[in-house]
Amino acid sequence: MSVLVDKDTRVIVQGMGNTGRFHTETAIAYGTQMVGAVHPSKAGTTERFTGPTDHSGVPGRPDTYDVEVPIYRTVGEAVAATGATASVIYVPPPFAADAIAEAAAAGVSLVVCITEGIPVADMVVTKRILSDTATRLVGPNCPGVITPEECKIGIMPGYIHNPGRVGVVSRSGTLTYEAVHQLTRNGLGQTTAIGIGGDPVNGTNFIDCLDLFNQDPATHGAIMIGEIGGTAEEEAAAWIATNMTKPVAAFIAGTTAPAGKRMGHAGAIISGGKGTAADKIRALEGAGVLMAATPTDMGSAMLEAMNGR
Repeated sequence: MSVLVDKDTRVIVQGMGNTGRFHTETAIAYGTQMVGAVHPSKAGTTERFTGPTDHSGVPGRPDTYDVEVPIYRTVGEAVAATGATASVIYVPPPFAADAIAEAAAAGVSLVVCITEGIPVADMVVTKRILSDTATRLVGPNCPGVITPEECKIGIMPGYIHNPGRVGVVSRSGTLTYEAVHQLTRNGLGQTTAIGIGGDPVNGTNFIDCLDLFNQDPATHGAIMIGEIGGTAEEEAAAWIATNMTKPVAAFIAGTTAPAGKRMGHAGAIISGGKGTAADKIRALEGAGVLMAATPTDMGSAMLEAMNGR
């Protein structure tokens, strides 16, 4: 099993520019059902993708792909024509919030927004809009969601992922890849890996993902990767202490960051004496989470947490 996405997920892409086209092709090569695209100026045309799959030579998997993706004027038209259940957004920052709202209005169940640099004020309004819908937003400013060998929505490298027993949730894109790679190397693999993004206002948080992993029978443990700024990790620690029935390991980035200095992106800033790495580590350890001291320890920490339960 998995959470959020699987082999039956039907995905449309909003924004079929150069970036959208590139990542649409990598998703198709991975085996994702990319069933349509939205780009008003290209509506009525198609984009054809051909080449070797990521699974060439694997018994029972196709060696090549030859897929035509139809392009529609609106998300509503794309959903009606394709039966899409998910959307991935590569729309430029000034227009990305409207793209999220359009997908929600069209009834898309899962929206993954890769776009970085969306104004916080736009996301505040967008989150209020989403609260009245059944749409789940992952992101913005995130690498996406992947269930190994089934569905890849986003910009992550597919080849490092391997089906397994651990759910991954992270604010950091590159540290997500590092954790996944270590879990693959030590034989634990992943059920689903979710990059929730590092912006201060996002759609899906740590608790949302941990709850999904807690309910998923195939997920035997979870690793969460946080960083300085905000209180999301402390809130997750409180939830873990009273609700989580599976082992959790974690890593917090930014232990040496000076207070008041933004590190990396909008969400990674310590302000008002809150959001320090020490506070987050203390809260997670108090909830029984096994902490990795460095990024290179994430896989071994997860293995230790699972062996200890």
